[in-house]
Amino acid sequence: MKLYYAPGTCSLAVHIVLREAGYKFELDRVHFGAEKTAGGDYFFKVNPKGYVPALKLNDGQVLTEAGVILLFLADQKPESGLAPEAGTMEYYHLLEWINFVGTEIHKNFGQLWRPKAPAQDRGEQKDLIAKRLDYVAEQLKNKQYLSGDKFTVADAYLFTVLTWTRPLKMDLSKWPILETYMTRISMRISVQDALKAEGLAPTTSTVN
Repeated sequence: MKLYYAPGTCSLAVHIVLREAGYKFELDRVHFGAEKTAGGDYFFKVNPKGYVPALKLNDGQVLTEAGVILLFLADQKPESGLAPEAGTMEYYHLLEWINFVGTEIHKNFGQLWRPKAPAQDRGEQKDLIAKRLDYVAEQLKNKQYLSGDKFTVADAYLFTVLTWTRPLKMDLSKWPILETYMTRISMRISVQDALKAEGLAPTTSTVN
């Protein structure tokens, strides 16, 4: 497999899961605006949508869209425990979380990366994100992870999106439970290794 990624973007979630599940894979960095990837591939031929993540499978097929790739990786290795058994209610609740993170948090964060967005719009967007984080914090009460006591692909996705609060100068201290959640996930070996491979700053302690 080959993961086309850009450091710190939502492709980080896929990168974490690839390591968490023990997949063998290559990394190929995408420089937005450049015609070719770091490995020399024409990225728009790989993914005409023009954004990451894109995962080239061993048979040459390419999957795109973070939520779809995350579920695919979990489903191919059920022994990893990264998703409940397909068809169960637990599985559909996981889908619910992935959809919520993607459409209600990820998408809204995306608006804040636009440097020309009016200050009022940015403020309104942050208020909307805060409401979504209120909900997540409430759901995490008495739980280590979104689905309970097991780390899943939804946690990799939410962790990745919440790392954007720092460069966007959004203070998570309003939600101590989210700060604890982020610390817990950042200590996983898979997360530390993915951050290091992407040239980001990992923490020093690790857990399985």
